[in-house]
Parts: sequence; structure tokens; C-alpha cells
Amino acid sequence: MQSWQLPEYIADILPSAARQLESAKEQLLALYRVHGYELVCPPLLEYSQSLLTRIDEGLSLKTIRVVDQLSGRQLGLRADITPQVARIDAHLLSANSGLNRLCYAGSVLHARPDGFLSTREPLQIGAELYGHAGIDADIELIDLMLKSLAIVNVSAPTLSLGHIGIFYALAEAAGLDDQQAASLLQLMQAKDASAVEKCVLQWQLSQQWIDAFIALPTLYGTQEVLQTARTILPDLPEISIALQQLQQICAAFASNSIFIDLSELRVDNYHTGLLFAAYSEDWPDALARGGRYDGLGKYFGRSRPASGFSFDLRDLIGHLPPVEKLRGIKVSVHDAPAAKNEIEQLRSAGECVIIDYTPECNEVKGCDRQLVWQNQQWQLIPL
Repeated sequence: MQSWQLPEYIADILPSAARQLESAKEQLLALYRVHGYELVCPPLLEYSQSLLTRIDEGLSLKTIRVVDQLSGRQLGLRADITPQVARIDAHLLSANSGLNRLCYAGSVLHARPDGFLSTREPLQIGAELYGHAGIDADIELIDLMLKSLAIVNVSAPTLSLGHIGIFYALAEAAGLDDQQAASLLQLMQAKDASAVEKCVLQWQLSQQWIDAFIALPTLYGTQEVLQTARTILPDLPEISIALQQLQQICAAFASNSIFIDLSELRVDNYHTGLLFAAYSEDWPDALARGGRYDGLGKYFGRSRPASGFSFDLRDLIGHLPPVEKLRGIKVSVHDAPAAKNEIEQLRSAGECVIIDYTPECNEVKGCDRQLVWQNQQWQLIPL
């Protein structure tokens, strides 16, 4: 193997794409800042148990582990930033009993890619709100997610809504144990309706629960699905609340294209309620995902309601607007010492000044002006 080759699904980011990513990241963080979200920068490396690998099998499989040569303990390279932000809210910001609005932008590493077109090093960017259980917090975050996608040139995305609380309410009412619930959830996530039916029939559940679980994968489409669900699903308080929340989201984003899917349950184990995602016709998977994960902080000592969203900015390079390279000012290496003060003033004003070490070539890539001494002063002349 050549020494310059990178691991599979790992890639360099070259100048033009790097400009696009950094420009978009700056704009997104500025958007979050004016909405009251403060930036946090968790470390890339933590003790693996702090990354919640012990409670989330999917997250555990994604996490790359190494041995800490200082302590001998197992370390993990983060595969998701949300557990880290939950730790920060629960521990480092525990003095604040009110709301914490936090945002982040950083690389995560996956042991395996999520798909054939995915990188193992996503640039995860997102925002999270801790301390408020009301649906208005979710509405705020969905609005922020859609504004984020507008910044990265995604116009008119479809908003997809689901609610994992409906599945959990049915599983509890039907008396499923943890293993049964996990198995059934996996089948739901795979959209395998026939396997769901076969599974619940084998367990010999009461007919109302069999009917409900079989119906759940069919409850998708326009907002009329919510009324159908009220008719088909058992009258459980948790389900009524979930459907009401979904109705409120639909009302808040009435001008958007909305898709309801009550069996859209492809989430991390820590999600507890409302789920939302954004899709575009020219992209095979969700552009951004989010949802509610109340109580995640209990693993770090403080249980709080929480909701948030994130997406992989590297995934969206194809959508990002081009960012032109800053046109430079050439200065001959022979003139540079005498022009030192002028060069620093130009750079302080935001100009790109490049010292030309090969003046015999008479060309410096990316420069459209030259700083020369004329008429007893330094002047900029076009090239």
C-alpha cells in the first residue's frame, strides 16, 4: 500500500471545498449565535463510557476505541456530539437551572460509514436546547434547522415528522419486555411490515395491540394520517399527546411541505419523543435530523428535557455555494523589506498579500495586482 493512501471512506478536503465548508460553518454559527445558542467545543477523545456506548448499541458499534497509555482505561473517538453536549449541560453548566441553548461544529469519527456515499469523518454541526419540555422548543429548533438548510442552498426541503413515543407507549401497554421491544423496533426501522406482523402474532398479544403494531408501518403520508391514527390506534394518553404535538408542528410550519411517518423510527436509542428530519428531491437520505431526547443527561447526573438537531456539513458540499478565492496582491521578494509597513496595513485591511519569491517567472497564481514603488510611494497596479 502506498504511504500516501488514506483509509477507506476517509478523504482530504482540498482548498475550494474547504473554503465552502468554512464559509458555511461561519454563517451557520453566526445564525445560531443571533438565536441565543452558545458555542461549545467538546474534545474529540473521551473515556468511552462517557460517550454513552454502554447504553446505545448503535452508537457503540460506530465508536472507534483505543487504550489510554496514561491511565490504561478505554478511550473512544466520538461518533456523535450530542452525548457530549448533554454531559456539558448536566455537569459543567449545572449551576444554570434555566435554559441552556448550545451549538457545536466539529468532526466525528465512525468505525463504519453510514452508507456507500458517506464519509467516516462527518463534520457534525447542530444546535440543542436543554431545560424546556414544551413543544415550542421543538418548533424553535425545527425553524432553526430549516434556516440552516437555506444557508447551505437547500431550498424548499420536505419536513418529515414522526414520534417514537407512540411506539414506546404501545410497547409498554402491550407488556413487551425490553428484548421484545428492541426486536420489534428494529423491524419497524427496517420498514418490514410483514416481519412486524409475523412477530406480534407469534407473541400472541391481545388483538388490539396486534392491530396497532401492524397498522403503525402503514401510517404515513400527508397530515390526514394524524386523523387516521386517532381512529386506528388505541386511546392511550401518551399517543393522544404525541398526535397533538405533531398537529401543532404541522400548524406551525403550514407553509412547508410536510410528510408524516409514524413508523419512521431510525433514531439513536436516546431519543424519546418527537422526531423530525428534512429531505430534498435530489438527495437519497435525510439532509438533517433531530428530535427530543428527554433525560439523556441523567447518565451524567442531571436529567433534563432536551431537543436538538444536527447534520453532516461535508455531506452537503454539493449544495454549498462556491466561495471565490481571495484575489491577491503580488510583492517582489526584493521589495518586501522596504514595503513591510505597507504590506501589514494591506493585510490588516483584509487584503491577501503574497511575497513573490520567483520574480523571474513574472506570475503569481491568484494575484490580480502588484505593489510597486512609483512616484516616491507604494502603489497598487493591475496585472
